[in-house]
Amino acid sequence: DFVPGQCVNIGIPGSAVNREYSTYSGLNDDYLEFLIKKVRGGNVSNALSQLGLGDEVTLDGAYGLFTLEKPSDPSRSYVFIGSGTGIAPFRSYVRSYPGLNYKVLHGIRTADEQYDRVDYDQGRYISCVSAGPGGDFSGRVTDYLVSTQKQIDPQNHFYLCGNSSMINDVYDILRKFNVSGSHIFTEVFF
Repeated sequence: DFVPGQCVNIGIPGSAVNREYSTYSGLNDDYLEFLIKKVRGGNVSNALSQLGLGDEVTLDGAYGLFTLEKPSDPSRSYVFIGSGTGIAPFRSYVRSYPGLNYKVLHGIRTADEQYDRVDYDQGRYISCVSAGPGGDFSGRVTDYLVSTQKQIDPQNHFYLCGNSSMINDVYDILRKFNVSGSHIFTEVFF
């Protein structure tokens, strides 16, 4: 059992090493899914990529508070801002809460990192590609926010997930445009 936005510790039995991964699947999916990028030199991601059908993993959780407040409230608007695999909890929100009023800003290096773009309603997903062609915007998520600052509505609820530099920069931009700290929620990758 999990609440969309929560994470789970995943590891290989007997290795004594695990990592936190946000849930990627929705509440009504037939399986539990995670979006895991294979990291060069990564103990867990490399080991997980070597697993076959029927191999075991350890799971501990779910836990965490990066969950939506009042997802069924039609008057609430959400802006989800993630970098790389930081999009995982946002897909879980969208799959779990039909009718959610949202927009996703996804900061990625290359266009091939637009993970499951088709799962988002048309016009609600914007990819910001920082290295190479493709995507909806050429540049970082922070560049997109600054260039479209008139679209920053302080009444929206902003959920930020990804690397700490992106989160710090986006937080500062949002505060500059009068978004209350009580409308900004973060989940940081280290």
